[in-house]
Amino acid sequence: MSDVPENSPLPTCSKISFLLELKKDEGPSPKKRKTAFDEDPSVKLEHRLGGILCCAVCLDLPPAAVYQCSNGHLMCAPCFTHLLADAQLRDESATCPNCRVEISKTSASRNLAVEKTVSELPSECKFCTRVFPRHALQNHEDKICEDSDVGCCGRLTGCLYERIGCGWRGPAHEASAHEAVCERPHKSAGDVLPALAEREARAADHTRVYTQIFSLLSLEKITFNDLQLKPYRTEEFIHKLYYETLRFPSFGHQWVVKAFINNNQPHPTHTAHREITYQLILKSKPQCELSVQWVVARGPFGEARLAPRVSSHTFRGDDDPAPAPLPLADPEDTNRLLSNKAIHFRLLMFLTNK
Repeated sequence: MSDVPENSPLPTCSKISFLLELKKDEGPSPKKRKTAFDEDPSVKLEHRLGGILCCAVCLDLPPAAVYQCSNGHLMCAPCFTHLLADAQLRDESATCPNCRVEISKTSASRNLAVEKTVSELPSECKFCTRVFPRHALQNHEDKICEDSDVGCCGRLTGCLYERIGCGWRGPAHEASAHEAVCERPHKSAGDVLPALAEREARAADHTRVYTQIFSLLSLEKITFNDLQLKPYRTEEFIHKLYYETLRFPSFGHQWVVKAFINNNQPHPTHTAHREITYQLILKSKPQCELSVQWVVARGPFGEARLAPRVSSHTFRGDDDPAPAPLPLADPEDTNRLLSNKAIHFRLLMFLTNK
């Protein structure tokens, strides 16, 4: 049998066999290649990412800051501070709920990539069911959305004439219809004056504390101290956590500040609601009565915002003021303070003796 020249064409059957062998070597066609996502198209990318990026404690997508342990497990900021606060109350080391590695504010780190990814994930408006990125959803629901979903009243708003006494509250999309038939614009001045007086009284209550502070700043004897409340524990059968500052001088006397958790109850970890109460204590014996007013403010290194509040007491050497709630602007800041090794605050004291 003679050899076939290299440039001569192959027989038809040989061509088919050659192409089939070549096709097997190349693998299946990309167009026909199926994946698990093709078999279950209902599993969207944002749903899969939601399951991956959720908090290991509450299993929800983090609303803001995201922390991670040394092994990479994610925790939202509220759950992270809650874990640290619980460990402080129990006098234990905080651990990751997944891998049980020790966590703290120094060992855990922020995960900015996860935070940015979560903020871009789509989410539905609870009123109009339109889809927005998570970082824009809150502003839409609070200020923009005008629709209401089936069985939902929609975004609540007030009447345009609320300042002159109209108490109507309802869905934003119904506000225009109500304002067209509202009776308040047609009321006489005598009918409107009580509503304006009530509104003015509420505004006066809101600004009264600032007026008090400005008045106190005109006094001659004023001191302020940047203090640290450090944790201690009682020697009782059930060790109770309390905080106390070092002694500090003011008006020729020695003072300390003590703080308690949930009014010094035995097991503050058994409740989700937590409150910090503090007490100003005079440690030295006064020769005369001391009428003192004070304001607690956020310290130079403080993390929590404090609402301004003026307190007063007349110290006679045998009685101290009862513990008062620490005026936190946000109650959720309680865990944030408890998660720290010390609570920083500034105490302004005014001597009001005549």
